[in-house]
Amino acid sequence: MLQVINRLSRGTVELSDVPCPSPNYGSALIRTHRSLVSVGTERMLVDFGRANLIEKARQQPDKVRQVLDKARADGLVTTLEAVRAKLDEPMPMGYCNVGTVVEVAADVEQLRIGDRVASNGKHAEMVVVPKNLCARVPDGVSDDAASFTVIGAIALQGVRLAAPSLGEAVVVTGLGLVGLMTVQLLRAHGCRVLGIDFEGDKLELARQFGAEVVDLSAGADPVAAAVGFSRGRGVDAVVITASTKSHELVHQAAQMCRQRGRIVLVGVVGLALSRSDFYEKELTFQVSCSYGPGRYDPAYESGGHDYPVGFVRWTEQRNFEAVLDMLAEGRLDVIPLISHRFPLERAAEGYALVAERKPCLGILLEYGIDSQPRDALTARTIRVSDPAAISRPASPVTIGVIGSGNYAGRVLIPAFRETSAKLKVVASTNGLSAAYVARKNGIELATTDTAAILGDAAVNTVFIATRHDSHARYVCEALGAGKHVFVEKPLAIARDEVTAIQRAYAHARTPQGSAPLVMVGFNRRFAPHVVKIKSLLALAQEPKAFVLTVNAGAISAQHWTQDRKIGGGRIIGEGCHFIDLLRHLAGCRIVRLRASSFRAGSGVRDDKVNIMLDFEDGSIGAIHYLANGHRSFPKERLEVYCSGAILQLENFRRLRGFGWPRFSRDTLWRQDKGQKQCAASFVQAITNGGPAPIPFHELIEVAEATLEVQEALRV
Repeated sequence: MLQVINRLSRGTVELSDVPCPSPNYGSALIRTHRSLVSVGTERMLVDFGRANLIEKARQQPDKVRQVLDKARADGLVTTLEAVRAKLDEPMPMGYCNVGTVVEVAADVEQLRIGDRVASNGKHAEMVVVPKNLCARVPDGVSDDAASFTVIGAIALQGVRLAAPSLGEAVVVTGLGLVGLMTVQLLRAHGCRVLGIDFEGDKLELARQFGAEVVDLSAGADPVAAAVGFSRGRGVDAVVITASTKSHELVHQAAQMCRQRGRIVLVGVVGLALSRSDFYEKELTFQVSCSYGPGRYDPAYESGGHDYPVGFVRWTEQRNFEAVLDMLAEGRLDVIPLISHRFPLERAAEGYALVAERKPCLGILLEYGIDSQPRDALTARTIRVSDPAAISRPASPVTIGVIGSGNYAGRVLIPAFRETSAKLKVVASTNGLSAAYVARKNGIELATTDTAAILGDAAVNTVFIATRHDSHARYVCEALGAGKHVFVEKPLAIARDEVTAIQRAYAHARTPQGSAPLVMVGFNRRFAPHVVKIKSLLALAQEPKAFVLTVNAGAISAQHWTQDRKIGGGRIIGEGCHFIDLLRHLAGCRIVRLRASSFRAGSGVRDDKVNIMLDFEDGSIGAIHYLANGHRSFPKERLEVYCSGAILQLENFRRLRGFGWPRFSRDTLWRQDKGQKQCAASFVQAITNGGPAPIPFHELIEVAEATLEVQEALRV
């Protein structure tokens, strides 16, 4: 199927052939009829993509500071590679979609196959959308009109925050799609409306919808016009739906308002506010958040948990429904807002209008639903590379990859590509990232069907890089299919999952009758400097003391890695790396551990932790995993105290010896955390029929120790 993407590194909008997405928990698969280009929002993305690297940096000063901090900590080359890789990732475009439901997840009850729905789906022939972001389209509403539902919800949420009442005078600044729908919604509330813009055709539409207008291109004074419009009292409210870097619009809005008037910002403008503007009139200023309550709440949008109507009357979905009701009743007219139509295959022409600032308003993409057979659109596995064109020697290792997120696509998959293994297929839920990663790495197939990988007899090795809550399930399924397994950390996020993996491993056999190899991506073991430390410690006979400081960096409490059910928390999700590293360097079992964190009431506690480890040979280890430091400080620093000498490793770039015989310093020109060596050792072990690079019992020991730390922190 085809999907519209923005290549930020090239500044181009393109069509990409991707596998059909699979509906997951709480979602529906929709065949698109129409989608609407949001000229305002999508123009910003197009402009950003077309900007050069310096201009991109100027537009995102916060990101620039993060890049500079990373460069100081990790090195310039590593940082530049990360930035370029991020910019090269395809960005899916669009969020105004109308189509027919063709499949629903088992837990979705309010939608049925055949329902026509409006949603925030992308510009793609098939989309998967969470159930709370879909609303049924009434029979009397055309596809063309229904494609304005999401834009209408943005306008409606702004109007709700302005809280208009019958007879009030309200100004709408900026008469794009959102602004013109705001005009109509305010008129439906019984308000007198004054529309302000530069463009004559938009002003004429506002007049048709019942507003008085101010033509800025003719030099009209908007403040004087608003004062006159309000009969000298000042307007009751101003809704700003414009997009500009200027700070003047908010200042003008304040001047227009009466005492205790309201200003609602729906668009994007400069926000250098003047205290006197608001103080003297006691004005209210509020920024509207997209479609309404529920936006950016993972529990609502992805988890499918609705808000009780008695407490939150208007959610995103209920705003969608309200817009559709108004369309059905004829109180909202969007057909005059359509300025251009393009078949999906010519979507780039529509975006050229947007990028070149040519006159346009509502740009519809049409999908030719009768011309494409459904089977062609719903294919969940597609060929993206010609294996005959990739000259590689035959390999006994054929890998199927499940998961193609940022780290997997940027670091781990390229690491496996450099081995002798054959990468045959890569899977992702939405299909777009799988197709991108497959094309970039010369992988033959992209799919959204993980069962196809597990059932492919040609694939003898499965690489798992999905969200943490699915790791154990995929490990067990791959072992049950007799395949070798490489799983990105963690191995599991619960004790019953560890038990299930042990049971699956005990019964697993490859087609050749041997036990499959299992590997967790504990790459730090294989870093060149860690290999050097391990060789130096082999000469010491006495116990060692390890001090490992991890400047982990803060992550939002709402991020999926902080969710115990999905990510397991940061200690399980990332802290396992460091427990494994000290276990590897000590070379013996962990016999005791203790953990402590900040007291309750300090926000997220699990990312500010001290872990103490005692080892069987008397060695001790301290891991300080802290998310409350500064990014400019090295992320990882390891110190080893032994035999009157010290080894210090900083960020896998500089290793120093203090008092160490015949060793003083080793500096790498770029950071090396051992990912390539980790992948190579795993592939080599399969190829040679040797033991796993990390013994299975150590993987289980580290998983259980990590879970014990997490449990200790909950006390």
